[in-house]
Formats: sequence, C-alpha cells, structure tokens
Amino acid sequence: MGALAPCLAAGPIVAPLAGSPGSLPPAPWVFAGLPGQTLPLTRFVLEQHDTGTVLRVQAAASYGNLVHVLKDAPAGWLSWRWRVDQALAAPDLRSREGDDVALKVCALFDMPRSAVPFVERQLLRLAESRTGRSLPTATLCYVWDPSWPEGTVVPNAYSRRVRYITLGMKVGAWQAVQRDLAADFVRAFGDETTSVPRLVAIALGADADNTRGESLGFIADLKFTPGPSR
Repeated sequence: MGALAPCLAAGPIVAPLAGSPGSLPPAPWVFAGLPGQTLPLTRFVLEQHDTGTVLRVQAAASYGNLVHVLKDAPAGWLSWRWRVDQALAAPDLRSREGDDVALKVCALFDMPRSAVPFVERQLLRLAESRTGRSLPTATLCYVWDPSWPEGTVVPNAYSRRVRYITLGMKVGAWQAVQRDLAADFVRAFGDETTSVPRLVAIALGADADNTRGESLGFIADLKFTPGPSR
C-alpha cells in the first residue's frame, strides 16, 4: 500500500498516457514499488497501436505501480479503456496467496484518520513507521477479474485500507470503462464513512508476486474529470 504514495510534487489534472514508444509515460507519472523491493518489477512501456498510444503492462511474478499524484482534487469521473491478452492462471482476491491482478486502476483518497477504525489506524501508523512514508487512508482499485460478478466489492486480503471493485470482459477484448468515483467510494467504504474525501493520486498496475504467475494487459485513454468541490 505504501508503494502507491511516493513523495512527489502534485499536479492539478491527470496527464495523458502519452510519450515516446518504448518508454514510460513522462512525469508526473512515476514508477513506485514496495519499500526495499527485491521482487521483479512489473513492466510498463508505451506502445503505438492502430487505435493510438497505449500503455503495455506486463507482470511476471512481479509487483509495481505507476502513480500520478493529484493536488487535493474533488472526486469526479474516471474513464479509460483496457484489455487483457494474458490473464493470470489462478488469482483469488479473497486470500493473500491469490491476491494478484492482471490490471488495476486505483484512486487514492485522503480519508480523515478519525474515520478509520481504531485497529486500522494503529496498523497504518505501524506501516508508516516501518516504511518512512505517509500512506493513503483509503484506496479504491478497479481490477480486471471476470471471475467475479461485475461490480463486486472485495476488501484487500492484506489491508482493509484497500478495497477492490471487480470488472472485466473476456481475454483479448477492449473494454471502455467510466466510473463515478464518489459513488463507488461510498459503496466500497460506506461501512466507515459516507463523506467522500479528496482524491490525492491515481495509480495503475498489475502484480503476480503471490501467485507467481504472468499476465499481459493494456490501458489507454485514461481521463479524470474532477467533480464539484464538496
């Protein structure tokens, strides 16, 4: 979870996934791994397809995210297209051993710590003391996992500070997604608060470190439209 919160200058909008083919998207996008990570790194690279520039995301027993910090943005609409060409063989979001995803698009929120349950607050402080990083209090991840009914909310097996919403179609098919971040936040974290906090970052990723599997996917046309100030 701490890997989603690097110390960076914040930007007011989400920069497009654009740049030179064969490279990472330029700043303010930045790669973020786990503190002291020894696992292989998930690979991100821009490619030119017939529909335009896309981000290739390839995991092989690996972990990693691309993160774009925002400047205290009100939750609004997030849209993108994605496609998975190679799915993970045996993911299971209910267990730590299966907690891997072929693609994810995450929104990081600055939920007041007073709204975080007491035990969770203590675990958060402990994680921050170990990593030396300030960690997001609430992360909502849309994950490509068609084994679940679309729109299922699943708490992360390691930390309830992360909640998943499952999406996905068949392998090899582009899917256009548009999500209301405020409504989805309340769905996922409504057991703790119904107030929608400010958005502090967007993160993209894939991981296969628990299942030791491999996946290949693509993300394109990522756009964020801030909502009204609350």
